[in-house]
Amino acid sequence: MPQRNYLNKIDLTHPKYLQTMVENRRVFNLQNCEMNVFESYQQAWRVPLTFSDFVITSMVRGKKIMHLFDAPAFDYMPGETVIVPANETMVIDFPEATVENPSQCIALAVDAAYVEDTLQYLNRYYNEEEQPQDWQLRFNKYHFENDTEVTDIINKLIRVCSSGDKAKNIYADLSLKELLIRLVQSQHLQQVKIESEDKGNHTRLHYVLRYINEHLTDHIPMDVLCRKAYLSRNVFFRWFRQQFGVTPLEYINRERIRLAKQLLADERNSITAVSQLCGFSDVNYFVRLFKKSEGITPGAYQGCMVR
Repeated sequence: MPQRNYLNKIDLTHPKYLQTMVENRRVFNLQNCEMNVFESYQQAWRVPLTFSDFVITSMVRGKKIMHLFDAPAFDYMPGETVIVPANETMVIDFPEATVENPSQCIALAVDAAYVEDTLQYLNRYYNEEEQPQDWQLRFNKYHFENDTEVTDIINKLIRVCSSGDKAKNIYADLSLKELLIRLVQSQHLQQVKIESEDKGNHTRLHYVLRYINEHLTDHIPMDVLCRKAYLSRNVFFRWFRQQFGVTPLEYINRERIRLAKQLLADERNSITAVSQLCGFSDVNYFVRLFKKSEGITPGAYQGCMVR
């Protein structure tokens, strides 16, 4: 399906500088990371790729099929990101790559000490005294759809890495730290969401997410969520964003759009009905929000799904 959050296109390697037609590599070195740009111009299967550092990859153009962690293979498309631990081999297929339609992907290999310093920063400054946690990168969630902010950060890193600015290590450091934090927060959100379904009200975080998901199709006043968390409105908003990287309303709308996509798969469901079933009182607002999230209107999305 079309997605709005594509990375900006990177200039392809001039043909006379290509060293290989499969996973041709350009490297840009910075103090704490290395940016690799990989391009493939012909079909290939079962191509292994391993990094000695933790790596953040993002698709720019084309399509790959990824075999990772002994899990089922999955399509890897523009607007998506995959994280992989050090020394874990990715096995990659290129089913559609041609000279006219190459695949292109970036891979940010990040120094292990830098990752650890960033996690410790989270542990020092983004932790609750009542319910402390150990912030860490997990690999039970490693495939992400880029949201707007993640896409913006990666685009900024691409510009910085390929620039000749003498201060680029400073700019890259700030952006890379923000990217790592957002990925960790996204994983944390997914982990707490899964646990809230299994463990119920284990912590304040579990309780709030469980309440939201049980009342997703209803009107959810923010004051109610504040009371459920036993926090003032300002503290609640700051606490939620620190934990998950999004505001409560952004999370609610994201979950409602996810539900809407499931309902739109049934052509018998009208746009108005889906809007109401997902807790939106204004169908026009639902359409605008859906298009902002997915890049197309609910009607166009449904048309693609039922063909």
